[in-house]
Amino acid sequence: MLGLILVIGILGGVKGWQISNLMAMGKEAAKQGPPPESVGTAVASEQTWEGTLSAVGSVTSLKGVALSNDAPGVVTRISFESGQVVRQGQVLVELDVNVERTQLASAEARKELAMTNVTRTRALVEKGAIAQSQLDTDDAQLKTATADVENIKAQIARKQIRAPFSGRLGIRNVNLGQYLSPGTSLTVLEAINAVYVDFTLPQQRLSDITVGMPVRLESTEDAGAPREGTVAAVDPSIDTATRAIKVRASVPNKDEKLRPGMFVNVSVVLPTRASTVTVPLPAVVHAPYGDSVFVAEDKKADAPGGTKTPDGRPIKTARQQFVRVGEARGDFVEILDGIKAGQEVVTSGAFKLRNGAPITIDNKVQPKPQLNPAVENK
Repeated sequence: MLGLILVIGILGGVKGWQISNLMAMGKEAAKQGPPPESVGTAVASEQTWEGTLSAVGSVTSLKGVALSNDAPGVVTRISFESGQVVRQGQVLVELDVNVERTQLASAEARKELAMTNVTRTRALVEKGAIAQSQLDTDDAQLKTATADVENIKAQIARKQIRAPFSGRLGIRNVNLGQYLSPGTSLTVLEAINAVYVDFTLPQQRLSDITVGMPVRLESTEDAGAPREGTVAAVDPSIDTATRAIKVRASVPNKDEKLRPGMFVNVSVVLPTRASTVTVPLPAVVHAPYGDSVFVAEDKKADAPGGTKTPDGRPIKTARQQFVRVGEARGDFVEILDGIKAGQEVVTSGAFKLRNGAPITIDNKVQPKPQLNPAVENK
């Protein structure tokens, strides 16, 4: 019995010693606090942004038509290929005009005879050999013959489909020997050395938009600087369904990278400029209860944990600050309320932080934010 009691006592003492050690370690860990998280930071800066109105636009051609034939006939010649650039007046398709040419030869022969009769009759009238009425009759026959010739020439011209303006053709929809009924679609012709961009803005901005205002365009086809254009027209009416204004901008397109039907990001440049506080986009943490940023601050004297890491880096505290964000431009976002210029905010690793978390700052591999970022084509 004494031996059993002694064994139980020894076991209880060992277990008590272990529990006391664990409790001491827990108190020491609570005193030291959680290990710091390594993050990247940036300083909120004050930038001067020009006023802009942003929208998504659709590219339309400056001039565009679907080419079709006016008269029926069989295709005897095709003078273009799909995607070819053509000039104004160039013949694209010719239909069979053998019958019309025969009729034209006959009409021209009648016209020559009528001209000869008019010349002969005029000479006889001047000599008083015949009456004036005969000359009037011959003049009428000459005019009729001339009109017949012009009519047949017009019929021949109708069977030559020409480019109404210079531009680039679409896919060819016609073949040699094909019979075309009136209105058959041959191809499309688009003048795309300059294009229109149509977009809409809220009706509250009607007083801010005037013809001639500068416009900037950004598309997936332009990796460099945005394109420049101007407001060409503002629709006088407002859409009753969306309460939006329809605006059209004119944009040069000599490289023909903008094609009808593409979408682009449009920014109408306003004449006003204002200073605003900005932070890099990754600094803003979006959540259902609001947007926030983590501000890097020095640790308070009574805060648990150390002040430096083993390698000598200072340990700071991340304070969660709710903010009201505005417009985003490039890699920056506007902060309307919540922080001031000069405050240091967390930009890398903010998703793993909580309010009051200890952090260490490492900005060695952090990319530099830009207002007009461009992806290098590698």
